[in-house]
Amino acid sequence: MHTNVKSLIEDGQTYLGIELGSTRIKSVLIDTNGNILAKGSFEWENHFVNGIWTYPLDEVWAGIAKSYQDLCKDVQVKYAVVIKRLSAIGISAMMHGYLPFDSQERQLCEFRTWRNNTTAIAADQLTELLHYNIPQRWSVAHLYQAILDQESHTQNIAYITTLAGYVHWQLTGKKVLGIGDASGMFPIDSGIKDYDIAMTNIFNQLISDKGFTWQLEDILPNVLLAGDNAGILTERGAKLIDPSGNLQAGCILCPPEGDAGTGMMATNSIKVKTGNVSAGTSAFAMVVLEKPLSKVYRDLDMVTTPAGELVAMAHSQNCSSDLNAWFQLFGEILHTFNVDFSMEQLYGKLFDKALEANPDGGGLLSYCFYSGEHGVDLTTGCPLFLHPANAKFSLANFVLVQLYTSFGAMKLGMDTLTKKENVEIEKIFAHGGLFKSKDIAQRILAAALNVPVALLETASEGGAWGIALLAAYTQQTQLSLTGYLDQIIFSNTEDNVANPDAEWVRGYENFIQRYKDALPIEQMAADFAINN
Repeated sequence: MHTNVKSLIEDGQTYLGIELGSTRIKSVLIDTNGNILAKGSFEWENHFVNGIWTYPLDEVWAGIAKSYQDLCKDVQVKYAVVIKRLSAIGISAMMHGYLPFDSQERQLCEFRTWRNNTTAIAADQLTELLHYNIPQRWSVAHLYQAILDQESHTQNIAYITTLAGYVHWQLTGKKVLGIGDASGMFPIDSGIKDYDIAMTNIFNQLISDKGFTWQLEDILPNVLLAGDNAGILTERGAKLIDPSGNLQAGCILCPPEGDAGTGMMATNSIKVKTGNVSAGTSAFAMVVLEKPLSKVYRDLDMVTTPAGELVAMAHSQNCSSDLNAWFQLFGEILHTFNVDFSMEQLYGKLFDKALEANPDGGGLLSYCFYSGEHGVDLTTGCPLFLHPANAKFSLANFVLVQLYTSFGAMKLGMDTLTKKENVEIEKIFAHGGLFKSKDIAQRILAAALNVPVALLETASEGGAWGIALLAAYTQQTQLSLTGYLDQIIFSNTEDNVANPDAEWVRGYENFIQRYKDALPIEQMAADFAINN
């Protein structure tokens, strides 16, 4: 096996996927059948600077190089070979956000990530004008808010893109974007698989009195579909990935995609009536639709699969950060008593403890809002735990409620989809860090959504594997994307399915009702945090 893999690597018959997530930059090397040959990663964190969540672009390149270097070490240890050539590369990153550049390719302001809730006025105005839900984190919302705020840089814009689009541009010189990521910049017309022309014209009319030398279509990336050739790795691009100089230029790149699209790939959830949930720093559920929704909902975003099929997304800015903070506190307590343990053991034990809890969490309540949350109209967050005097305050109930609230804001959006639009979902595929401890998180999600939840062994590799698959798909275009996943990648993969338990479904519904009823308390806490 190792001899065969060594030959594949030497012959340049492997595919590289790199994904820039919220907390890690992951690199994955695969073969033609999607088998993972090696992995690398680099941990990083966003910065809160002058009221903006951001990542400096020099850290982007340092992180990519270190993640790839880590992968190369894995390759060297396993196969005693150096990567020099690749068949194709794919770049994925956090969706949405705002990265503007001038005609000299100079960055015009800090990278404004998906996590910022600073565009409420723009998002509301655009939603009303376009009759299409424009979330605060979308690129066009950031752009229009900057125009409303009379930021001087808007006069000099020559190009705006997402983080994945930026990295791809620097590697290839091509200003392009996969349709899934593009659908988080500006609304897509699923009929033409491109930006909606009528809405583009409306936006241009809206800003026609500003004196800009650009129109919207001039500054957006060109839209590409899965399987398209999105450019060639340049000499400069090869050095950015691998400063050692071993990696050669010349391989093709697939269209860059957002983490939502690569999550669909990693879970084989691009067919109608299927969906996936990604749960980590943020949480989002995506369901592939048979038809458009009947009306505009502010808690549902309309995006697409990497092939351009219509998808409804219920997105929450916050998921596991507060749970992680509590678990680190418990870890400090154990360290104080000189208890020897790993964080993996701590998470496993505490997650298992939640299986002993009352299904409704015993009357406890928690909000995990480290940042604002658009779905509940919070511009700023404040983590909050409520312990009513008559609640059943136990460790099991406490942990369960921390897990429950991780899905809370996303659950509200999914209720709109299933209870108001009556969208049928046959199965949800789960992936992300919260599902490393399989049983409890999977059971809770099944209860929250009242839908069978499948967990694939490969899903733990997430978006880096998903974008590597899209890179490999550039050489499999005789198959549809669905056919490629079904016939080549997932043909022998079994689903590990958790069906909703009726008692837990009722328990979660009781919890979410408390969650909704007490939202004014969370708003007061957030207001207090701002003023103090």
